[in-house]
Amino acid sequence: MIDTVLLRIAKTAILSKFDSSFSINKESLIKQYPSLNDQGAAFVTLHYDKQLRGCIGSIVAHTTLLDDIINNAKSAAFRDPRFAPLEDKELGHLTLEVSVLTPPQEIEYLDFKDLTSKIVPSEDGLILQYGQYQGTFLPQVWEQLATPKEFLEHLSYKANANPSIYTHHPSIYKYRVEAREEKFNAIQPL
Repeated sequence: MIDTVLLRIAKTAILSKFDSSFSINKESLIKQYPSLNDQGAAFVTLHYDKQLRGCIGSIVAHTTLLDDIINNAKSAAFRDPRFAPLEDKELGHLTLEVSVLTPPQEIEYLDFKDLTSKIVPSEDGLILQYGQYQGTFLPQVWEQLATPKEFLEHLSYKANANPSIYTHHPSIYKYRVEAREEKFNAIQPL
């Protein structure tokens, strides 16, 4: 199944930084799974004992899904500015998640109340854009922020703004994800 392959690709990309014997044969993977060569946007998220340990992704497809997952896996593990680079001693405590995004669609709305009515909790990921302000929350964030109002308020903070930004009618996009999560040690590398 392709989602298992995506986890295996992400794990192998991370392990390759610790051990050069782990490598990804792109030609073979694309031959076996041609959709990996399609443009795709994905997020790779790492949790250490259920606490966020790294999360990097692409909101809009700009390269092949295969390359996006490889690059974002390495970035989540070693270049997320919120965390020190991952160390091999942490691997046994990790959970790895890969989320593949659908193309974002702009939400047309009249005001904040109208916007909250057009969001589907637990299903929609959102992107906020307004001038230099930009932020996104994957649908998985609904687990911590259960109402559209809370979700949007916290999204504004993530974009380095505050909830008053909605009075300026920022662009809001929604997307869905296909996500798969497993304990790092349970995933077979490529």
